[in-house]
Amino acid sequence: MSPDVHQIEAGLLQAVPFARTLGFELVEVAPEEPDGMRAVVRLPDSPPTHNHVGGPHAGALFTLGETASGAVVLAAFGQLLDRAVPLAVRAEIRYRRLAMGTVRATARLGRPAAEVTAELEAGERPEFPVPIEITTEDGTVTTEMTVHWTLKPR
Repeated sequence: MSPDVHQIEAGLLQAVPFARTLGFELVEVAPEEPDGMRAVVRLPDSPPTHNHVGGPHAGALFTLGETASGAVVLAAFGQLLDRAVPLAVRAEIRYRRLAMGTVRATARLGRPAAEVTAELEAGERPEFPVPIEITTEDGTVTTEMTVHWTLKPR
């Protein structure tokens, strides 16, 4: 069964008001084989989010990618929120091309969810990467990033 996009979007936008302020839209959350998850978040073209050359500001792109990674984490591990707090640990970003117009961030779980969950259940504090590609509407990759997350036991 696929995660409920509307439920994840509502939870994400409630927990992270800054994503709501920037106008992010959760487009898709879907499982991937064999034990992964994918999320797509969209930033509509909007002058308040522009930089000095008329495209999305680097900070808006970073926040878009981090938000997409958070959507993946919620989709994959939302059932564990009573036992663990998801936290971003670190991130790397590479701006490859000038982004113009509407952009989309596609995030994917970088380790099998079952593996991460097993580490948590064994009393460990698992860390896992979430790679993200940010593209223009025509699919041109403008930015690559990875956000490393942990599940901190409560």
